[in-house]
Amino acid sequence: MSQDSTTVPETTRKLSGRRRREIVAVLLFSGGPIFESSIPLSVFGIDRQDAGVPRYRLLVCAGEDVPLRTTGGLELTAPYGLEALSRAGTVVVPAWRSITGPPPTAALDALRRAHEEGARIVGLCTGAFVLAAAGLLDGRPATTHWMYAPTLAKRYPSVHVDPRELFVDDGDVLTSAGTAAGIDLCLHIVRNDHGADAAGALARRLVVPPRRTGGQERYLDRSLPEEIGADPLAEVVAWALEHLHEQFDVETLAARAYMSRRTFDRRFRSLTGSAPLQWLITQRVLQAQRLLETSDYSVDEVAGRCGFRSPVALRGHFRRQLGSSPAAYRAAYRARRPQGGLADRPERADRTDRTDRGDRSDRPDRGDRGDRGDRGERGDRGERGELVEQRAGEAASLPMRRAAVATAHAISGTATAAPPGPDRPEPGKPESDLYTPRLPGQRERPVG
Repeated sequence: MSQDSTTVPETTRKLSGRRRREIVAVLLFSGGPIFESSIPLSVFGIDRQDAGVPRYRLLVCAGEDVPLRTTGGLELTAPYGLEALSRAGTVVVPAWRSITGPPPTAALDALRRAHEEGARIVGLCTGAFVLAAAGLLDGRPATTHWMYAPTLAKRYPSVHVDPRELFVDDGDVLTSAGTAAGIDLCLHIVRNDHGADAAGALARRLVVPPRRTGGQERYLDRSLPEEIGADPLAEVVAWALEHLHEQFDVETLAARAYMSRRTFDRRFRSLTGSAPLQWLITQRVLQAQRLLETSDYSVDEVAGRCGFRSPVALRGHFRRQLGSSPAAYRAAYRARRPQGGLADRPERADRTDRTDRGDRSDRPDRGDRGDRGDRGERGDRGERGELVEQRAGEAASLPMRRAAVATAHAISGTATAAPPGPDRPEPGKPESDLYTPRLPGQRERPVG
């Protein structure tokens, strides 16, 4: 169940009499990133009753009998061991040091026992790998950092990995994406335990939005994982990338792989963590971004060169993934380019804008029509588009990119120049817009 749901799944167990819901145990391992480890310590370990936040009792537990060294060479001392988990109503695994290494057997046994006795088990970021190794995610929906989602899906095929969600609440087992999404999930737990007022008060203390909508799709890097290099699908994927200018669908790719559509979908998802249709549309949008940034082709021409069946389809998918129309994206990108590039030819940009004068995708309802206009891609109706990042080095610096996004949104009328604070969102404006969307070239590699 995603972060947007308001229904609590009916998979929770009755809490054992010796456990208390207000007791939160945080399980630490050596080699874990310090930021992810500190999130539950800050949320559940500080007394903020003066701000209206009910108090939790925190137990910091060592998950193994070795020095707990974290990032930066810091060494931590946990006051409790695995035996303390027997009192906790909530057990949090904030991170795991390796997405390929097995967690300690004793820690896995303690997690299984806690779950059997009704404790709520939480995995933040790569902590999901520990929960999966304990078998607690079998047959369940889960998420993790988008960068590690393909590996989680491949190593644990019985887990229903969704790399698009910020966090997934499946009742007594919860998982989150990387870093900041760990805060989102901890706030969600406080909201479930004590209500929206308590979660809002805590969010104000942490200076973060009380609830973010949307998911990880704006950050997704849809390049394929290295593991696919030796897989038979690699040849099919390479062919698809070389022929994006042609109009073909997933059935075409399945035929080239000598597989049925159903088998191809399953194999592709197991390798990449993404459905093939999502990946294909994302690659077409990525190619459109490159052409808008580096060429003078009109939007209609860009659509044709990226394999979209119509400019309307391009506009719909482009807006869904990047939050602006192709014309506004190009104008903002060129306005922020250093002198000496395409920005030195404003008359060409003007010509492009005139060519794209019929772009009505600034209106949300027309953006949906863009999806309907692409008759060959109707299967994407039930799946959200994913934000794509262009490879590092192809774009300008981060400050320039952020300014370009602000300009694009100003041109397309989707945002104000200065976003309001988290406690005073603009009326009618989704909270996810409080975060600046990332544009191609900002390849982030967070730890955990």
